[in-house]
Order: sequence, then C-alpha cells, then structure tokens
Amino acid sequence: MKTTGILLAAGSGSRFGGGKLLHKLADGTPIGVASLRHLRDALPDIVAVVRTGDDELSKLLETEGAVVKRCEASHAGMAQSLVCAIRASMNAGAWVIALGDMPFVAPATISAIAARVGRSGRIVVPAYHGVRGHPVGFGSRYRAELLDIRGDQGARSVIESHARHVEIIDCEDPGILRDIDTPGDAIPG
Repeated sequence: MKTTGILLAAGSGSRFGGGKLLHKLADGTPIGVASLRHLRDALPDIVAVVRTGDDELSKLLETEGAVVKRCEASHAGMAQSLVCAIRASMNAGAWVIALGDMPFVAPATISAIAARVGRSGRIVVPAYHGVRGHPVGFGSRYRAELLDIRGDQGARSVIESHARHVEIIDCEDPGILRDIDTPGDAIPG
C-alpha cells in the first residue's frame, strides 16, 4: 500500500510575524525545508501544500523533492489545505499528515507511523509521555471524511469520530509536540 506524506505549509504564520516557514533554524535550514526533509527521509512520495503566491517556499520545497500544490482556499483554514493535498494524492492507500512548522519530529517517528498505518489502515497518532502529537496517519478508508472537513481544526473531527479505533504509538520523540509559533520557539531547546 502506497503511503503519501503530506506537508501542510499553507498557513500565514501571523503569530510569528509572517514568513515563518522561511525563517532559518540555528543550522541555517528554513523551518519548512527542515520539516519536509524529515518527512521525505521517511516517505518517498510527498505532497506539500502552500498558499497561492508563496513562490519562494514553493520553489524550496520543489527543490527538495516535494510535489507542491497551491491552495487557493488556504485562507479558510487548515482543513482546506488538507483537502487540497488529499485531492492531489487520491491514489494513496494511506497518508501521514505533517505540519510545516514542526521541524523537530524525528524521521524514525514518521517511519513508525507510516509503517503502522500501512499495516492497519486506521488512524495512527504518536504520543510522547502520554501526550498526543503530530504527524498523524490515516488509512484510505477515511478519504471521504477527510475530503469533507472544514475550518481550522484540520482532521481533528475525523479523529474524534473514530476515537475508539485510533492507534497510539508511544515514542521517545519530544519533537511530536514542538511546533513553532513565535521566533523564540525556533531556538534549540
């Protein structure tokens, strides 16, 4: 079963002050590129969704090997970006959905999620010391529901609808909880 990695990179980064995914980490790598590299290290097929007009980020992600889709409706919330990505990868048997502002997730964690969702076809969520994080895996049986989501909650409603069937992977990866909302969050810690 083909599992596609999805990188949601269409947010405006308003709390950050704009240009968040282009901001460089301590090693000089832009946040969005670091997130993509970790996803790509685990999965060969990647769809990255960006805002229309975000040409610099698009070019960087394409150079890194992602298929980049521009989402005209990204202003309507994260759900629209995810819908755009699912539509661009309808032949996938499963997806691992990662966030562009989470560059600290270990590739091994992403690989574990991909392997589990590939076997079970269910919803797979990582947890660090009992706290759930990202990225999240979805089998293709959830395709119709994922295509029907709305707003800024992403796929949370699908996860909640199937709470009894969610598979949790316990991991020793604090990166699953660490997103970057402000410039201070990008400092190693």
